[in-house]
Amino acid sequence: MGTITVGKENSAAIDLYYDDQGSGRPVVLLAGWPFDARSWEPQLHPLLDAGYRVVSVDRRGFGRSSAPSGGYDFDTLSADVDVVFRTLDLSDATLVGFSLGTGEVARYIGRFGTERLASAVFLESLTPSFAKSDDNPNGVDEAGVEGVQQAILDDRFAWLTVMMGNFLNLDEYQGSRVSEDTVRAMWAAGADASPTATWACPRTWLEDFHADLERVDVPALIMHGTADRILSIDGQGRRAHEALPAARYIEIEGGPHINPVTHSAEVNRELLRFLADPS
Repeated sequence: MGTITVGKENSAAIDLYYDDQGSGRPVVLLAGWPFDARSWEPQLHPLLDAGYRVVSVDRRGFGRSSAPSGGYDFDTLSADVDVVFRTLDLSDATLVGFSLGTGEVARYIGRFGTERLASAVFLESLTPSFAKSDDNPNGVDEAGVEGVQQAILDDRFAWLTVMMGNFLNLDEYQGSRVSEDTVRAMWAAGADASPTATWACPRTWLEDFHADLERVDVPALIMHGTADRILSIDGQGRRAHEALPAARYIEIEGGPHINPVTHSAEVNRELLRFLADPS
């Protein structure tokens, strides 16, 4: 519905595309990688029907936003989110992140605080860290990141096809919880993303968010699928809850990584419950 300028590269503005729909208390949606705000379609209608103002943003490099050559780090991405909040003068908002978007939620709070927030939601959390360690043996290391980036360079479209299988656990859910048509639409959105942005974002997986999470002083919801093949429940969801013990914590039984699509009824139910009563 509109664009917000967050910077400039050479002669061109860097614009973020956003949709701003409905009325009531704002709910701001930050999508996962390598998708864009359209991936929130299963949540859009329930949120609007419940009376919320829904602001969904395409991050730089994805969807209908500009695709600069740089800025694919959490300091820049969270600064982009801050520009959106200030430009639209959003307050008393719930900031909802999915996957890579949870890193933006955490870093936004770490850098800019919670003055404009009523609550925060982490779906399939990248926090508190995805880097491989003794505490997180299921995480990723430098070699893993380089391997993903090389696969993207070699054949981004073939890589995306493989990833769709693991994003949605298609061997279990295609034809039951997710249609071939939905998979095709999501693949097309991922393929439409900037090649540079798609390649650059995996570097962010090595970021540490422990210090950012210490600044979370509003009610928070963490939801994670027990069958996530990308961000494991033990390495990510449960560790995120350990880092935010006061948060409401929900495990989506059998949920793959993109469970807001495959398990939308369960995710929407818990999200709406939290929005109505975050205490």
